[in-house]
Amino acid sequence: MTRFALFAALALASAPSPASDAAPALAFAIDDPALAWGPCPEFIGEGCQIAVLHGDPAGNNADVFFKVPGGFTIPHHWHTSAERMVLVSGELAVTYDGQPTRTLKAGMYAYGPARLGHSAVCAGGADCVLFIAFEAPVDAVPGD
Repeated sequence: MTRFALFAALALASAPSPASDAAPALAFAIDDPALAWGPCPEFIGEGCQIAVLHGDPAGNNADVFFKVPGGFTIPHHWHTSAERMVLVSGELAVTYDGQPTRTLKAGMYAYGPARLGHSAVCAGGADCVLFIAFEAPVDAVPGD
């Protein structure tokens, strides 16, 4: 059996079967009226909002929108979980400890390792909205 054939056989054998009780598919825009925006942790500051898109923020694998107004500074903090992010709107300069600042523009992907402190500044003008996928429960711990 060729490697390709073996890989294809393994992929088919492990593919999930359709389930009638599967969760529904979801799609949200950042201005969707169905989103329930709530405040971020107090230390981040007034004006920061978060909306849960999928999952339970107290459990593993939750997806959120994180929004701050233009000109907002996100103070130094870290997360227990790694973060996989896509900037949906705005321009966000992110600085991780010991690394150069990276400026994210709408459509860019970023990865933040667990427990690595960081801060960010949303450029003036448009709100910055990040899609963030957390692997572990959602938290934000103030940094030094």
